[in-house]
Amino acid sequence: MGRVLVLNASYEPLNITSWRRAVILLIKGKAEQVEHNGRFIYPDMPLPTVIRLRHYIRIPYKEIALTRRNIFHRDGHSCQYCRYTGDELTLDHVIPRSRGGGDSWENIVTACVRCNIRKGNRTPREAEMPLERPPRRPHSSLYFEVTKHVNSGHHREWGKYIIGL
Repeated sequence: MGRVLVLNASYEPLNITSWRRAVILLIKGKAEQVEHNGRFIYPDMPLPTVIRLRHYIRIPYKEIALTRRNIFHRDGHSCQYCRYTGDELTLDHVIPRSRGGGDSWENIVTACVRCNIRKGNRTPREAEMPLERPPRRPHSSLYFEVTKHVNSGHHREWGKYIIGL
């Protein structure tokens, strides 16, 4: 039937769970329903799509791995210079490594082979190739999972609970 976004008591996203687990949390009074999709489990119980825990849960910060796959996902699998979305995508250092640019979320973007070669060993300003959007570190590890659901159109209502979406 679907997945349910679980929010902390402070409305920050915690995780995604099954609708069954969400209903159990609601029945036990550990959570409250925030959003539903109009479908019903029982005549008086709508199927939740977003629930909020009644008590705050402290979660330790988890660093998101800087990987090729995660960078492609952050950038929507498209070139950040020309918006190309085909198979020939690479990674580009905004400030080239030869000029002191390192491997970080804020310095690596997805680029097509053509734009990467055209930019070469220059900054975007020097190459006169502005970025579609500046690279940044994702706000949470849950960000990737939620954006996949929101972008697919299945859970657009989740977007308002995710910073930077």
